Amino acid sequence: MQVAFHIGAHFTDEERLLRTLLANAPMLAGRGIVVPEPGRYRRTIRDLLVALKGAPADRETQETLLDAVTSQDHIQRLILSNDNFMGFPARMIGKDGFHALAPARLRALANLFPTDTVEFHIGLINPATLIPQLLGFVKGADYESLMCGLAPTALRWTPVVQRMAQAVDGRRMVIWCNEDTPLIWPEVVRRVAGVEPETALQGDDAVLETIMAAEGMARMKTYMGSHPPQTAAQRRKIASAFLDKFGLAERIEIEVPLPGWNDALVADLTAAYDADVAEIAALPGVEFIAP
Repeated sequence: MQVAFHIGAHFTDEERLLRTLLANAPMLAGRGIVVPEPGRYRRTIRDLLVALKGAPADRETQETLLDAVTSQDHIQRLILSNDNFMGFPARMIGKDGFHALAPARLRALANLFPTDTVEFHIGLINPATLIPQLLGFVKGADYESLMCGLAPTALRWTPVVQRMAQAVDGRRMVIWCNEDTPLIWPEVVRRVAGVEPETALQGDDAVLETIMAAEGMARMKTYMGSHPPQTAAQRRKIASAFLDKFGLAERIEIEVPLPGWNDALVADLTAAYDADVAEIAALPGVEFIAP
């Protein structure tokens, strides 16, 4: 059995990926691909992780988990999604650094299915946009307490992904950038689902619809109807052209004033993020989805 964990990251797709997969669940089930409702597994997995303390689950525990997750037999692929698989937002930044708990949590998740083929899927996010959203989400936190004495430039993805990759011991990690999802969404959905690139699925425009004017979406769909893109690259080119013309800037840009922040710091954070992404894309065991 294949087990695909979608682990976030926080403040990326707002569970849009899970909703898209659920919309296609009946068709996927016919292929042995199970997308359970999150209420069937999130608390169960949380309780199991606490009970097992990172140790591998035995066969009886695995069967109990599968019975809780789905009533379907002959599962080829199981898809489980939760932003909190990496840890709760309030503990994302700590004295030990950025996502310090994530490697141990991923190892524990893999140990829920120690004899199966497990893979992890994650959309990265620029710390320049992550930190303002995190501050607005964590109740009672101010900027100083949120950062735990760390400089914003200390929030780097490369060491986080390297430690996670080491923790999961060679299991595949599929990674993309949240900033790219409007253009690569169809590829992301199909990769997580484990289906062929040409598979017809609902929800290919789920992200574009949130950041493009309705008129632009209608025109793009009409254009693609009369000029069907033959490749993913062609589709991205068309979508990019319509997004340039009809994109809703107020839904794309995040502006939250933070103490000591200025345009130069945001530029530095973004440059460091871009450098991390390039390094992560080249890591062994990482499959990177790029536009």
